[in-house]
Amino acid sequence: MSCPVGVDVALAARLLREGKLVSFATETVYGLGANALDVNAVARVFAVKNRPHFDPLIVHIADRSWLPRLVASWPEAAERLAARFWPGPLTLVLPKTELVPDLVTSGLPSVAVRMPAHPLALELLRLADVPVAAPSANLFGQLSPTCAEHVAERLGDQIDYLLDGGPCSVGVESTVLLLESDRAVLLRPGGVPLEEIESVISPVALPSRETTSDQAAALSPGMLPQHYAPRTPLVIVEDLSRVTAPARCGLLILQPHPAASRFAAVEVLSANGDLTAAAANFFAALRRLDAAHVEQIVTMPFPNHGLGRALNDRLTRAAH
Repeated sequence: MSCPVGVDVALAARLLREGKLVSFATETVYGLGANALDVNAVARVFAVKNRPHFDPLIVHIADRSWLPRLVASWPEAAERLAARFWPGPLTLVLPKTELVPDLVTSGLPSVAVRMPAHPLALELLRLADVPVAAPSANLFGQLSPTCAEHVAERLGDQIDYLLDGGPCSVGVESTVLLLESDRAVLLRPGGVPLEEIESVISPVALPSRETTSDQAAALSPGMLPQHYAPRTPLVIVEDLSRVTAPARCGLLILQPHPAASRFAAVEVLSANGDLTAAAANFFAALRRLDAAHVEQIVTMPFPNHGLGRALNDRLTRAAH
């Protein structure tokens, strides 16, 4: 039996306070929320998602009043970034306080915090008056949900309420940035492009230079080598004209391409190559191709700037 679906924010907030699980829309993807201070509720999130306990969760807040209770230090760089990008798709990783359960941070001394930009999410967080740990509302490693139907399809019988906020406007997960006393490290590219972050604080180190991939995966959600994956095999090619594809092959492409007519199913993310539109459509398009009963999905890299960097990251993990 599927969970109730609706727009009753007061009910959703009460359920969160009672230790129940609520899925809700953010501007990035739909989250699977639990009271971050309730260890039993957080444990249910891991169980429902089949998520390994070494993968930390992001804590969502509605205003800065919670920060002193959650983070042990708030450097100047964090202040500048929050002033520019919050509410919005930027997660900051900072030293945690004792109030934050170790299960939320997978035993790490740091906590990932963000303030979502979706008005319904902010209203929910304000009414609940608790910080909410909320990874994407999907089974671990699978495609992220960008509308309520995606959540209901996969998790509807395992959660307590689904707060329907419509399609997600950004469509890819938040950018995750580690802030230490003397440096900032990009742990996960996402909804705020690196170039915009570096216009506020510079420079930002990339994890490939500052830390190993295993360390990055431990510090940030969504950084395991295989993640965001469709069930259908996905391959990334540089030149579509050279592709020898199976008879039933799908194509995921940024903008219209003359070779598209050779493919059995085609998803064009933007009529004019706009990366913002492509990001908003990305996961839903992959889901449609995954459901089209093709033998393989072929795609090409995105321009590696702006949101294209986040899209390339998701492609690489989906194809691993």
